[in-house]
Amino acid sequence: MPNIRRFFLGSVMTLLVGAVTGMTVHAADDHTLVYPGGDGPGKGKHIVLISGDEEYRSEEVLPQLARILSVHHGFRCTVLFAIDPKSGNIEPTNVRNIPGLEVLPSADLVVMFLRFRDLPDDQMKWIVDYLEAGKPVVAIRTSTHAFNLNPKSKYANYTWTSKVAGWEGGFGKRLLGETWFTHHGNHGSQSTRGLIAPGAENNPILRGIKSGDIWGPTDVYGVRLPKDVTPLVLGQVLKGMKPTDEPVDGKQNNPMMPIAWTKPYDTGSGKVGKAFVSTIGAANDLPSEGVRRLLVNGCYWAIGMADQIPAQSKVDIVGPFEPSPFKFGGFKKGVKPADLQLK
Repeated sequence: MPNIRRFFLGSVMTLLVGAVTGMTVHAADDHTLVYPGGDGPGKGKHIVLISGDEEYRSEEVLPQLARILSVHHGFRCTVLFAIDPKSGNIEPTNVRNIPGLEVLPSADLVVMFLRFRDLPDDQMKWIVDYLEAGKPVVAIRTSTHAFNLNPKSKYANYTWTSKVAGWEGGFGKRLLGETWFTHHGNHGSQSTRGLIAPGAENNPILRGIKSGDIWGPTDVYGVRLPKDVTPLVLGQVLKGMKPTDEPVDGKQNNPMMPIAWTKPYDTGSGKVGKAFVSTIGAANDLPSEGVRRLLVNGCYWAIGMADQIPAQSKVDIVGPFEPSPFKFGGFKKGVKPADLQLK
């Protein structure tokens, strides 16, 4: 009993200290990362960010995005990860486990950066319930092909190759506008410059962003978007991997592919939600201020705060951030969520 009492009192003290200092609060064996937010336009709003991809370092992107949203804008942010259940380490190659999804009923917005997850039904249920409630989504890069579920899964229609009537192409095609299709730019040798799509100049998501502000070393994805999509940013394919490189000639830029858009979505539940999608946003895209501003503004729009997007959103990097290059197997080993708290 004394040990239990000490644990309880210690947990309460940790929460109190976190509330007073604004530092991340976590239990000793926690698998989530929480930035408590505070003063700012986002005060009182809760954003849940779900990472899980093997290549583009979503486990680095989403903690930094959460810090920006929390420290500069006041949102409370919870970050979830693919976790090795034995070690408690962040393990992006574990496609079967993202603990903590039971927090989703309290979310005002979900930001996802997922790829080919095969989550068990008891974890998928939290995501599906959130979406069937028509709540907003921000989806980054590989989230167009977020799920590769076992055919026996209750939610197999969410699989990126789904052939279920009305769900062809799965979650990505039905809710976001596209599933995995192709690389349009050459992967690893042609970077991307973002140009404002014609007619989108006054969209609130692009406030403070002009053509050329957005750049990243990740390549443009090929997309075939439906009519209910509103393109915001077009991806100009560059000849090399520097932001000053010239655009390539020919069909890769004629026409250009959208790399950011909005779309209403309907799961069939009777509730219509809205999605903001950006296929740029890997860890080594995030040093671009334009990329960070695009994602932050997209969160404001999705959560229903478009009228509060400032003329120039504050998107300064918060804390240490040394982005890893995109590659399979390139994640930092032995990292636990608690290691990513702000000191």
